[in-house]
Amino acid sequence: QVQLVESGGGLVQPGGSLLLSCAASIDVFSLAPMAWYRQAPGEQRELVASIAHNSNTYYIDSVKGRFTISRDNAKSTVFLQMNSLKAEDTAVYYCQRLPPLPYWGRGTQVTVSL
Repeated sequence: QVQLVESGGGLVQPGGSLLLSCAASIDVFSLAPMAWYRQAPGEQRELVASIAHNSNTYYIDSVKGRFTISRDNAKSTVFLQMNSLKAEDTAVYYCQRLPPLPYWGRGTQVTVSL
């Protein structure tokens, strides 16, 4: 059964940190590249970061140096450490396999605000 379960979101002040986790079913995770996407209100969903099975990573420019994606292949889990958070990072965050499956998890809400 396809499963993507995101957790770890919350309300944080600007400059704060959050660690997001995503538990994926083995058939989703396997040897596939994994990614974090986000969708802000009124915006399209965008790719934030990705990680290959060999741990090669990619980040969009706006999060480079602040976010770190990692994976635990033994536990079929992918993480997103987010530091120095900004108001513009506010969004629902989703994990996904690459290329994306037609199935999306519920995501986890990240709100950066005073």
